[in-house]
Amino acid sequence: MVDFIQNCLDGVMVGSSYALLAIGFTLIFGVMRRLNLSYGPSIMLGAFVGTLVYLEFQMGGFAVAVATVIGAVLAGIYVERLCFWAIRQGAAVASMVSSFAIWMQLEEIVTVFFPERTYPFPPLADRTAIEIGPFFLKLENLIMFACAAGLTVLLQVLLYRTRFGLALRAVSENPRAARFMGINIGRVTFWAFALASALGGVAAYLIIGTDAQITPLFGLWATFKGLIAMMLGGMGSIPGAILGGLLLGVVEAQSTWYLGTEYRDLAAYALLFLFLVFRPGGLMGQVAAERERAALRRV
Repeated sequence: MVDFIQNCLDGVMVGSSYALLAIGFTLIFGVMRRLNLSYGPSIMLGAFVGTLVYLEFQMGGFAVAVATVIGAVLAGIYVERLCFWAIRQGAAVASMVSSFAIWMQLEEIVTVFFPERTYPFPPLADRTAIEIGPFFLKLENLIMFACAAGLTVLLQVLLYRTRFGLALRAVSENPRAARFMGINIGRVTFWAFALASALGGVAAYLIIGTDAQITPLFGLWATFKGLIAMMLGGMGSIPGAILGGLLLGVVEAQSTWYLGTEYRDLAAYALLFLFLVFRPGGLMGQVAAERERAALRRV
């Protein structure tokens, strides 16, 4: 039982970073109803900008974190201008295909300028463990969880206590009605992309900082983890994205302990398969869909 609880604690800590990735996907999908496949590579490009600052200028963790977030935001804006702003509303398939093409472009840029397999990255914290009774918590995992929790709270305040959050939710619910109310949908979409990319940049810094190294495969990895967590929680639901990320982290931690590292990703895919068969709406997606149908019936 101690091992099971320890694995749950580790999984929640790691799953908090998956939740940030899933929130980034959810913000874009919730506002535009389009899937951005180049989200992972764009935040990977930001992480390599941070790596460049670390290697060339020998700067510390804060400067690297700022560079990572700025690089991710600029890459996200680049994707938004090419794949979403330039393609008419409703062309979801065209946007998805073009974002996949940008994925290939961003990965090629990284491999050209960073040809080595791995590069060092400033560690998030000393590799020390905090003992709480029979349980151990890694310091870097605690920092990751605290940052993810703080950002989630700030995001909730932004969405439900500001005019921008109101506009964002209005565009997500009904873009046509939002336009009639005078909301600039293009501007809201632009800032939604920037916000999602900033969250992705923070998630990339936290995840890579725990490993203290980065590879060009991080973009593919981040895309898979973010998409799986979003689909587990329910597409378009931010609370669902958080729950999906935490659930994914716990399942991976348990499978790694009881089955071995080689079964970690297989367990994640098996969990996604079970959800697609028995609960295709995810943990929170079906609740959101029922609420939307009830609202339409009242109208």
